[in-house]
Amino acid sequence: MRRIEVGGAGPAHRYEVRVGAGLLETVSLPQRHIALIHPDDLPAEFVARVQVALSPTLTVSVPARDDCKTIEVLGRVLSQLAAANLPRDGAVVGLGGGAATDLAGFVAASYLRGVAFYTLPTTLLGMVDAAVGGKTGVNLPEGKNLVGAFWPPRAVWCDTDTLGTLPPAVFREGAAEAFKHGLIQDPSLLPRVLAPEFRPGGALLEDTVADAVAVKAGVVTRDLTEQGERAFLNFGHTLAHALEAVTHHALPHGEAVAYGMHYAAHLGRALGGADLTPDTLAFLRWQRPAPLPRLSFDDVMPFMARDKKADADGVRFVLLRELVRPYLTRVESGVLKSEFAAWQAEVSQGW
Repeated sequence: MRRIEVGGAGPAHRYEVRVGAGLLETVSLPQRHIALIHPDDLPAEFVARVQVALSPTLTVSVPARDDCKTIEVLGRVLSQLAAANLPRDGAVVGLGGGAATDLAGFVAASYLRGVAFYTLPTTLLGMVDAAVGGKTGVNLPEGKNLVGAFWPPRAVWCDTDTLGTLPPAVFREGAAEAFKHGLIQDPSLLPRVLAPEFRPGGALLEDTVADAVAVKAGVVTRDLTEQGERAFLNFGHTLAHALEAVTHHALPHGEAVAYGMHYAAHLGRALGGADLTPDTLAFLRWQRPAPLPRLSFDDVMPFMARDKKADADGVRFVLLRELVRPYLTRVESGVLKSEFAAWQAEVSQGW
């Protein structure tokens, strides 16, 4: 088992992430009153194992994936906690993928103006990204993650045994965030993510997951509320979130990130940076994301313009000058449009 420390501005923001096999049975919390939130497609055995370990006051099932990240679902879950009289010294536990832990964290941040929060991610995407860092929230029709709060968990347990139940496509989807961490900070992750041994039960699984978590842990320790460096974790996400929105979340997040990283590599090269398109294209060929619907630049640009990195002067992109040298910049609309056409011609060929 690996342990990764996440720091913060004070003791309330410091916590530990554990990565290893068989961790669901080891979960123990100091709170007596616990609300367990999980997606309705999670295997019943996982829910039962956590219920045995925690004896929750109430267990709340929510829709799977981004269908749970709505204002309507948020309101329903908050009402269930209130009806159960969950006290201020209680806790919310998010069990499942990244969408469920995003929702659970925002529930914890909002209920009684904030109660303790813990995460038990069961997907690769959840482990290396969503469960760590304290970003919580829900979506609006106008865009992804436009409503939320920074609310760090008290602890995170990443049980790698749960990854063995994922369909191969879902495992490969989650690898996008680990590959992104390699591009922006730890290049040793790049060959490991693409290696045959990086798979459920594989020799590279635990250390690769832990090292990907360590990248994010270091960044959020230095910049919890995204005043600077944390924005670099959004490499590829400006187009990714637009693709998710325009497809009404039919395109999974990790696949959208893979497409978005390749577009960002195109932009970085166009602005004089190193050509990293072979790396991002290699990942796309490994991941084999779902084909994109026919899209125009005008379809996605309104959503990119509402990206959370945008400011009063317009949309900004995280790009790479070269491997592990990210930066934040604005890009002229003409470059955005021409590189979108080049990117689209490349990804439309399939894998």
